Parts: sequence; C-alpha cells; structure tokens
Amino acid sequence: MGLDDWQEKKREEVYASVLRGLERRRQADPTFTIDDARSALEHLYILDGNDWLGRGELGDVISAATLAAYEYFIHEWMKEKEQA
Repeated sequence: MGLDDWQEKKREEVYASVLRGLERRRQADPTFTIDDARSALEHLYILDGNDWLGRGELGDVISAATLAAYEYFIHEWMKEKEQA
C-alpha cells in the first residue's frame, strides 16, 4: 500500500456518500432545485477558501471530494434537463 492510499480511500468514501445524499434529497424533496445545489456549492467553495486555521490533510481530502461530488451532481442534472 502506498502512503497516499488512505487519502484515495477517504476521497472515494466521501464522494460516494455526498453524491448519494444529493440524489436522495433530489428524489425526496420536490422543492430541491439545481439552483439550491449551486447555492450550496458556492457556499462550499467559500468554506474551502476560508482555511485560515488549516484543515489538515484529512480536511482537504473531505473538502475536495465534497466539491467534486456537488460539481458532478449538478453537471449530470443539467445534462439530464438538456436531454429532456
């Protein structure tokens, strides 16, 4: 196992968990919109940039995976809307 294997494992875990949560919310909450997801993503970017105390490696992995999941979710939802 490489030194960074824990980071990749954590990234995959967080990414999958966030994506699952977004998909569940979309299915369960008819008021949840792409704009809501975009707004949350903007907030997450602000939090990511406000790292003045330092998150450490684990926090960085979690933040990056969360951002990536939101970006993918929004991209796929937009693609779905365009095809409809």
